[in-house]
Amino acid sequence: MDVLLLHPPAVKPAEPPLGVAVLLAHLRSRGFSAAVLDANLAAYLYLFDPGRLKQAAGPQPATVVRRALRHSAAALDLLRSPAALASFARYSTAVRHLNTALAVWDGNGGGERLTLGDYDRAGLSPFAPADLERLAAGEAPSLFARYFEEELLPKVEALRPRLIALSVNYRHQVLPAFELAGLLRRRLPAVPVVGGGGLFTSWRQMLRRLDLRFSCFSRIVFGLGEEPLAALAAGDTPVGDYFLEGAGEVGFLPDYSFARFADYFSPVPVLPVSASRGCYWHRCLFCPEAASPTHPYAVLPPASFPELLGELAGRHGVRHFHFADNALPVGVLRRLAAGGGPPGLSWHGFVRFEKALLDPDLVAGLAASGCTMLQLGLESGSQRVLDRLRKGTQLAEVAAILANLKRSGIASYVYVMLGTPGETEEDADLTLRFLEEHAGAIGFLNLAIMNLPRESGLLTDPAADIADSELLGEDEPLGLYRSFAPAVGWGRREARRFLDRRLLASPAVRTIVQRTPPLFTSNHAFLFPPPST
Repeated sequence: MDVLLLHPPAVKPAEPPLGVAVLLAHLRSRGFSAAVLDANLAAYLYLFDPGRLKQAAGPQPATVVRRALRHSAAALDLLRSPAALASFARYSTAVRHLNTALAVWDGNGGGERLTLGDYDRAGLSPFAPADLERLAAGEAPSLFARYFEEELLPKVEALRPRLIALSVNYRHQVLPAFELAGLLRRRLPAVPVVGGGGLFTSWRQMLRRLDLRFSCFSRIVFGLGEEPLAALAAGDTPVGDYFLEGAGEVGFLPDYSFARFADYFSPVPVLPVSASRGCYWHRCLFCPEAASPTHPYAVLPPASFPELLGELAGRHGVRHFHFADNALPVGVLRRLAAGGGPPGLSWHGFVRFEKALLDPDLVAGLAASGCTMLQLGLESGSQRVLDRLRKGTQLAEVAAILANLKRSGIASYVYVMLGTPGETEEDADLTLRFLEEHAGAIGFLNLAIMNLPRESGLLTDPAADIADSELLGEDEPLGLYRSFAPAVGWGRREARRFLDRRLLASPAVRTIVQRTPPLFTSNHAFLFPPPST
């Protein structure tokens, strides 16, 4: 085999990974033999094996753990069945049983914590090169080590790849990915191991500035991976180039032939797809994409998108799509609303609060096309804050759009972010007031405290009122965020207190938050539309 693509743990195992599916399609279109192993899903299934759970729990687990272990097999069956849709309470209980059962996999005496989508390890940082080298060298085995050695590595060896590529897109994948890369280099020393994905691309400036090279990776790819992997597979890349910049053709057609959709943790199969890569707005000062884009913006011709959906639905027999764009382009929204797409499909995804959504007919057309839920970044109910963040959003339009979505039966999943530089308690009060006034039109809420990107434009904005900032962690040169001290009294601590004591104390806000699916949140929210929709 020419290329083996690996998707390492730990992320939510709700749907197959889009990134490696697009890479697989591109490599095969170029004539290379390639395959994908979803090591994330396989790792969770390995850890949820009843016999392994019982052994890991020991002779006297806590009562709550014992109860979770007793129900874990039935809970997993329910979570993968449409029967879960009949009762949100039963669904929530099943998710919590599974998450509690994972607590038995504490392989380092309290140092590791795995949930349904997150992984952390005390004493080891995904942003500290020294810690990453320890993992790569096998000096600190994780709770994934047995799965890697007993199940994954034998499968890799059987495929006999000439090149292995690991796609790392989230913080919680970093530590397991480096452990896995180290194991691969020791077991298959003649096979190059390449690292790529959004997380590596976020490190582009730091890695180049420090000329930091990892012992477990033969090459690092930044940005688009299609052409660099094809060049590596063909032997066309200069030997001395450790860092490779992705450029050239952008792929949109994924190949999910590797995916067993019934194995993923979802009551209905979900197929991720995107009509664009990158962000077309690209101006929000709080967003890492504005300061350091993962790759240039590219979009599929809108007229081609319904055809792509029809092809994928026919090939895989999946009826629901997750549009994984940073924000669906307006042209694509108009094409979907105009009809012509395959009948019987449904979808959800991110959009901006665009003026186009003020048109009731367009929104009704989106509903008719199968749109069940739209995810929208409100961030703040203060116009002053939105203007400073360069959101390009007007609150009066936001209110009208939310009302339009509700009338058409489309659930809104709204994201709010407190603690932005320069925010005051008055701004936070305006956010609370806005949410309460429009609670009837909001389906779901994600409430968060802002993390300041290390290269954020807010650092040089006088209106942000940042008195001082520094990278988080002296030993974490790969850290993505900064701590900051506000020039005025309102900071992250005060924002957290406001969220806990004011926002979540509001009956209207609390009602919205409580109907959000636990742990799987937006991945499953479309399955449980609020009563108003």
